[in-house]
Amino acid sequence: MKEFTFTYPARVHFGEKTAKKSLQAGLGSMGKTVMLAYGGGSIKGNGVYEEVMEALKEAEKEVVEFSGIMPNPTYAKVQEGAALAK
Repeated sequence: MKEFTFTYPARVHFGEKTAKKSLQAGLGSMGKTVMLAYGGGSIKGNGVYEEVMEALKEAEKEVVEFSGIMPNPTYAKVQEGAALAK
């Protein structure tokens, strides 16, 4: 295998109603279209989906939704997301 460096920076925000506030801080550096990838219905049941969609709408972002992602997704599911991203 050839040598390489893989960097995957991530920020995790905790707390009630932090999704919108956290997103608003970084949306300006993103492109016009945003992919919202999520699993099942818990994101909608706990209010995070509405909070995120509101922040994206206020930032005038076009949203491509990719839902139904299971834990440890299959290769086919990953390819489905990649096709949407293209």
